[in-house]
Amino acid sequence: MDALLPRAFFDRLAEEVAPDLLGCVLTRSTPEGDVSVRLTEVEAYAGLRDPASHAYRGQTGRNAVMFGPPGHAYVYFTYGMHFCVNLVCQGEGTAAAVLLRAGEIIEGGELAAARRPRSTERDLARGPARLCEALGIDRALSGADVCSPSSPLRVLPGSPVPGIRTGPRTGVSSAKDVPWRFWVDGDPSVSPYRVHTPRRRTVIDRA
Repeated sequence: MDALLPRAFFDRLAEEVAPDLLGCVLTRSTPEGDVSVRLTEVEAYAGLRDPASHAYRGQTGRNAVMFGPPGHAYVYFTYGMHFCVNLVCQGEGTAAAVLLRAGEIIEGGELAAARRPRSTERDLARGPARLCEALGIDRALSGADVCSPSSPLRVLPGSPVPGIRTGPRTGVSSAKDVPWRFWVDGDPSVSPYRVHTPRRRTVIDRA
């Protein structure tokens, strides 16, 4: 197995880790096979110092993984229908994380397409919910150690990216102007930017 990103990679500020994840490869292993995605879009969330973070108001049973050691996955369920995956950063107690927003499927394309049968190739992992669906990521993977070779969810170093853009995070109502969304310039798998739109009786989830 190829070398994985070391835990020290994630033991930094989320806004430092996030752009460095672009071009890295997220691999999900299942009995049906592996699916890998080259990350092209991410967002940083700074835990207790970030009003847009799930962890801003402190630890709960739901977000406890964020308060643990770096290099673990935090998976949450949103809008009653979608999963989103984040990678925990910094040391225990800080609750910083990077939301994985989009990527290009580079391995296991047929399996990813079977999970998303109505999708085009470009859109297989274009957006955080689609990424999780294509890779078969659900809440059972919350807490998975992405730095462990035996983990069903792993992150490997990737190739340098040609250019990185940064701007406001998508769909957040708090700290909405903070430019912690990072993406590969010109990559077709990057999802469209959307401003926050309130939804009735719905709490908007962010890492």
